[in-house]
Amino acid sequence: MFTKILIANRGEIACRVIKTARRMGIRTVAVYSEADAGARHVRLADEAVCIGAPSPKESYLVADKIIAAALATGAQAVHPGYGFLSENEDFAEACAKNGLVFIGPPVSAIRAMGSKSEAKKLMEKAGVPLTPGYHGDNQEPEFLKQQADAIGYPVLIKAAAGGGGKGMRAVDKSADFLDALASCKREAQSSFGDQHVLIEKYLQRPRHIEIQVFGDSHGNCVYLFERDCSVQRRHQKVVEEAPAPNMPPERRAAMGKAAVDAAQAVGYVGAGTVEFIVNQDGTFYFMEMNTRLQVEHPVTEMITGLDLVEWQLKVGAGETLPLRQEQLAIRGHALEARIYAEDPDKGFLPSIGKLIHLAPPAETLHVRVDTGVEQDDEISPHYDPMIAKLIVWDETRERALARMLQALADYRVVGVSNNIGFLSRLVACPAFAQADLDTGLIERERGFLFPETVEPPAEAWLVAALAELIRDQQYALAEAEASGDPHSPWHERDGWRLNGNARREIKLRAGETEKVVNAGYAGDSFTLEFEGQTTAATGRFAGSELRVDLGGRRINVTVVAANEKRHVFIDGICFVFAAIDPLFHAGSGGGAEGGLTAPMPGKIIALIAEVGGKVEKGAPLLILEAMKMEHTITAPAAGTIKAFRFNVGEQVSDGAELVEFEPGNKQS
Repeated sequence: MFTKILIANRGEIACRVIKTARRMGIRTVAVYSEADAGARHVRLADEAVCIGAPSPKESYLVADKIIAAALATGAQAVHPGYGFLSENEDFAEACAKNGLVFIGPPVSAIRAMGSKSEAKKLMEKAGVPLTPGYHGDNQEPEFLKQQADAIGYPVLIKAAAGGGGKGMRAVDKSADFLDALASCKREAQSSFGDQHVLIEKYLQRPRHIEIQVFGDSHGNCVYLFERDCSVQRRHQKVVEEAPAPNMPPERRAAMGKAAVDAAQAVGYVGAGTVEFIVNQDGTFYFMEMNTRLQVEHPVTEMITGLDLVEWQLKVGAGETLPLRQEQLAIRGHALEARIYAEDPDKGFLPSIGKLIHLAPPAETLHVRVDTGVEQDDEISPHYDPMIAKLIVWDETRERALARMLQALADYRVVGVSNNIGFLSRLVACPAFAQADLDTGLIERERGFLFPETVEPPAEAWLVAALAELIRDQQYALAEAEASGDPHSPWHERDGWRLNGNARREIKLRAGETEKVVNAGYAGDSFTLEFEGQTTAATGRFAGSELRVDLGGRRINVTVVAANEKRHVFIDGICFVFAAIDPLFHAGSGGGAEGGLTAPMPGKIIALIAEVGGKVEKGAPLLILEAMKMEHTITAPAAGTIKAFRFNVGEQVSDGAELVEFEPGNKQS
């Protein structure tokens, strides 16, 4: 067994590998970019080496720097994690040439499965069922369009070297094909350095089911059952579960055999995943093979009781698989939800910033949290905006769903937009709860998943006002203790006045709604008047946790202050209020009328509209590449493009004005 390994990755997967390595007595070396100098994986590792600037192209994707770090620190093997260089055959080959064990499959297997189109040809020879499509080398746009027309719409364009939903577009009609193809090729080139795409029939209401396989260098290969990854947004997985609901044993065995056949066809060694697209009638087709550990591997671990990273390390060290196929069994049900810094209401636009408050649910035998960040860390524009993976397990799917809902309700994130509320609605969605699954679930359930903004209940307004009053008292007490006269009556915040107790207005705003809570002081408690009702209230803070008594009803809530905003967590829902200072008078400034700004730092990769041209509301104006994805900036209303502020290829900062836009069809 190895005594020291280098982890050629970052974030939660690096932390995950470190955890198992430490349990096995293996020392770890982390690598990090300048942006990750204080990152959690750097803090956890036994050693760490800086490998360059924040951009992955200057750090995590530079094989020579990683290999040099491994050699300099005496590491015997390299664990690639997932993403970055995990499926790069040149990197795996360079490791071998430098006497380092690449904890992954042989170079030949990576090469065979690295191209989706080549993998399809290989699987066809192995007798694995394939989706109808074109997987050839001719990449001329008009030729590909002809292929798509012949296959019949809708079709799916996919980057041949891709993954994670990047370089992938569904096309519904022939007229849209060439634009979608151009966008796919740009994104594929940016993400994988390869524009090659393939075209496949886009199945209606398919499920995405993958089989976990594991092989060793002694010719053994097993499958560790399946994961259902059907629930996706922008072709990226959101919630995964194991085993797949409504999976007959016969189909499980058939898919497992097909996955093992696929792995053995390329002499596979290590952890891998064979992904299938599955029709509602149960027929399944090979989609691709990921020659690495998957993001969603924890659900397999939870239902099998195994540590797949431990298996990777043992197989990488030349050992045989710990178990045979007949020794593997499924116990219970597990779900994984990906907690992202993103705004579901804005097309899942990634969010960046400091994690001002981060409190995950407590880990137990039923709840697991895999994360690469802690409170006060930054979500950077340079990398994937994942905050954590939340995994739950129980004896049945119904009980696991209840576990997930409670765990999501207990998750607290402040500082960046996040998808926790969306995930709670998704898990509670009747279609999901009843296992009516397919890759279009989020779109077809939009009414349930994206409800109209709900105004906070009276209870939330009262809690926000009470928190202001208590914090005001705490501030006064701290101020008094720091002064030269801590007993001065001028430090008191008990509402006492010569001719009776004082009253105070607490002004709060939620969205566009502004309301007032009138507070009266009554010794150690308050009376709160709100919308014609008077409530006696007391509370006590312990950090950000607030124990509240509202008219005899006791509840535990969380209140986090971030500048003028107050994040109030009640019953698993976060309500955001702005505390209005009556002494502050805002000016009438603001951005120029009609200005369109960048939602995050990025690079302009295409200008679509013409300067001087008139556009309709929603018309695409330009394409911004940010956080490895393309984002189309559209017209907020009908109007005229007066000017673009940046050229193609230029970098823009968050909030930068991109377009000078004149609303309406004004005559010159």
